[in-house]
Amino acid sequence: MNIKSLRIIGLLEGISFLLLLFFAMPMKYMLDQSIYVKYIGMGHGVLFVLFLVVLFVVCEKQKWSINVFILGLIASVLPFAPFIFDRKLKHLEQIQ
Repeated sequence: MNIKSLRIIGLLEGISFLLLLFFAMPMKYMLDQSIYVKYIGMGHGVLFVLFLVVLFVVCEKQKWSINVFILGLIASVLPFAPFIFDRKLKHLEQIQ
């Protein structure tokens, strides 16, 4: 696992979170279409867990401080935050 993989998974996780919040949930509660929550939610869950595992592996491999892991963990549960965290990862990738 490398930083590039982490960035890609992070961006996919962020997109899936936004799809869940701003597409699937409104479809469920406004149009009674819960099927979107089922599939988008499952995909988001898989990407969320994968992101955390890859984040942990990359932090260990790069010998980053625990603060980077905690920032990534916080970013993964806030809408739009994965895209901000990606900028930090890009910076860390460049100084490597």
